[in-house]
Amino acid sequence: MHVKPRWAELPLPLLVGVFQGVVTRGVQWWQVHDPGILRIPLDPLGWVLLLAGPLVLIVRRRRPVLSLAVAAGSTVIFIGLDYSYGPVFLSPIIAFHTAVVTGHRRAAWSIWGLAYVFFVVYTSWFAPVRTTGWFHDLAVAALMGLAVVAAEVSRARRERQAEHARVEQEELRRRASEERLTMAQELHDVLAHNISLIHVQASTALHLIDDHPEQARTALTTIKQASKDVLTEMRSVLNVLRDGAPRSPTAGLDRLDELIERSGLPVTKEIVGEAGPLPPGVDRAGYRIVQEALTNVTRHAPGASVTIVLDYAPHALTVQVTDSGGDAPGESLGSGNGVPGMRERASALGGTLTATHHGRGFRVEALLPIPEESR
Repeated sequence: MHVKPRWAELPLPLLVGVFQGVVTRGVQWWQVHDPGILRIPLDPLGWVLLLAGPLVLIVRRRRPVLSLAVAAGSTVIFIGLDYSYGPVFLSPIIAFHTAVVTGHRRAAWSIWGLAYVFFVVYTSWFAPVRTTGWFHDLAVAALMGLAVVAAEVSRARRERQAEHARVEQEELRRRASEERLTMAQELHDVLAHNISLIHVQASTALHLIDDHPEQARTALTTIKQASKDVLTEMRSVLNVLRDGAPRSPTAGLDRLDELIERSGLPVTKEIVGEAGPLPPGVDRAGYRIVQEALTNVTRHAPGASVTIVLDYAPHALTVQVTDSGGDAPGESLGSGNGVPGMRERASALGGTLTATHHGRGFRVEALLPIPEESR
């Protein structure tokens, strides 16, 4: 919360003090000589009481209740000693407004109510020229009520602004949290795919390096490219953390052939419908789902053949990845974060994903809706 420096509180009390002193000094002559009013002129005590209210406004934000009590008390004593009427009421009005706005409503209303009782009792029984009647009491209540209305309106507006700021901060935190989850998912997919690929190709290179060095060279070239790709994609994701840094284009289905080539798996790709531009979220999710499915095949079904089907429909993109099953036993379906991560990607777009046994292998199928405004 921003707190004003103490010197910033001085101008208003200074202006109020000058205004109260000058105007009161100017109007007291006719009030002293008017037989219908009969007030007394300012003396040293009167000046002290007149300026006590403006002086205490200096601490009105740090000590709002104390400021209101002193301002109202000095005003009550000033009027009770029959000094001239003038803008002496300005100080307690400002102090009351500050007390209400800063949340001290009960104390402010109590002091304001006591001040009202004093003015009614004083003008009815103790003033040099007494004023009685319901009209006078109602007029005093109306004038003091205006200060109440102004203070309460300001308080309500400030609370609305504070609530609006709080909601905005919550929304920013929510978006930041979602962005962190997205980055974590991106990093998982990138690392899982490329490290699995590096592991498989490294094992192949070690197996072939003595008897078939040329084939080992191919495996090492794949490792080199995979390590380069993982560094590039990690840098793209991590750039989001830097303020003002532009985010590099993320992988999409336009890079699917490159992904298939790097995987080292026998893959057949089929396109159904007319392939066209997709919304960025759908395009990225489709690519990552295929990437994760190929990673699972590399891990759990080495040697399996894979069929990838992309069905482009006006309302949705369907991604289907089916493997034939490998000779080596694989881990149980759904272990780790791969399949749950794919489901989360699909669900975030309002779609669905299933991962089931298909013959000796597995099939992953995702339905990714295309938003109506993007069709």
